Amino acid sequence: MIAQPTDFRLTALPPLALYIHIPWCVKKCPYCDFNSHTAREALPEARYIEALTRDLEAALPLIWGRGIHSIFFGGGTPSLFSGASIDAILTTVRSLTKLDYFAEITLEANPGTVEAAKFAEFKDAGVNRLSLGIQSFNPQHLQALGRIHDDREAHRAVEIAAATFDNFNLDLMYALPGQTLQQAQADLDAALQYVPPHLSCYHLTLEPNTPFHAAPPSLPDDDLSADMQQMIEARLAQAGYQHYETSAFARPRRQSRHNLNYWQFGDYLGIGAGAHSKLSFHDRILRQMRHKHPREYMEHALAGTPVQTEHIISRAELPFEFMMNALRLCDGVPTALFSERTGLPITAAQAALDEAERRGLLTRDHRHLAPTATGQRFLNDLLGLFLP
Repeated sequence: MIAQPTDFRLTALPPLALYIHIPWCVKKCPYCDFNSHTAREALPEARYIEALTRDLEAALPLIWGRGIHSIFFGGGTPSLFSGASIDAILTTVRSLTKLDYFAEITLEANPGTVEAAKFAEFKDAGVNRLSLGIQSFNPQHLQALGRIHDDREAHRAVEIAAATFDNFNLDLMYALPGQTLQQAQADLDAALQYVPPHLSCYHLTLEPNTPFHAAPPSLPDDDLSADMQQMIEARLAQAGYQHYETSAFARPRRQSRHNLNYWQFGDYLGIGAGAHSKLSFHDRILRQMRHKHPREYMEHALAGTPVQTEHIISRAELPFEFMMNALRLCDGVPTALFSERTGLPITAAQAALDEAERRGLLTRDHRHLAPTATGQRFLNDLLGLFLP
């Protein structure tokens, strides 16, 4: 049962993105808490594509008339699907929605599944941005992370991506089991030799319900992890990259439009197993989650009921929901964006803003608000101030 609309009104709807979840991977990594499932047999690509189609059709009344400015295929490992399957999905999206002609279309790929011909097929299907889950170029660290590719495959994958796509992202992780500062720098140097338009650098964290959480490996201590983070930020700044989000670095004009939409509290429709949506209307903001297990999702989607849970974000929750995204942006956001995206006056977050400023975690004026360097380092503490 959906709650009644909240007591506010949005004067304009934010940009809309589309997220498409492909839930299978060759092997589940021990640190991963995403909704991904090991592919133990041939993938049911045709049936899953049909389920995605039914899912999108069922969602059309919620997004009717709105343009889609970006698409992101996430997983799992979307590159396990054939080029023909990705083409079929994008053809369906184009036929059912108002997809912008210059939409950013990203697909996540695993270097362990790389084939040059497949990358070309993805590009021919309409994918114009590839995101490669490299994580490390060090063979020992790749093995410790449970990755299915080795260092040679990692380098070859980037070479193919750079030759095929004008726009691509490399995912790296640091604070890995047994990693030294010099090894973290070597990983970064290996990535920079390909001059990627975008880099995502993530601190390895031990997430609940993962093998690494149950049996933690030996990780660098907090001081060494902080040294790695500072080295990454300094080296990438020197190389001409803008640190625009907590874990994201981009060359000029190469920020991820899809991810920026998340951080600016834009809207997104998520289809596929376990996908999440955040959709705005003039009198409410709705969150949805699809059924998580692929088999269960396909059954429900084909029956026209892909959504497992949905709720309207309450007025009390909105300040935290907005800040949880916006304060990940290093340069922050215009103050006016809060009212534009939540329908509330900025005074609805006044007490938390005052306390964050008093603690030196945030800077603001009537035009702009942003986390300080301390606020970026202690982001969870900053966000906690906005909890209802």
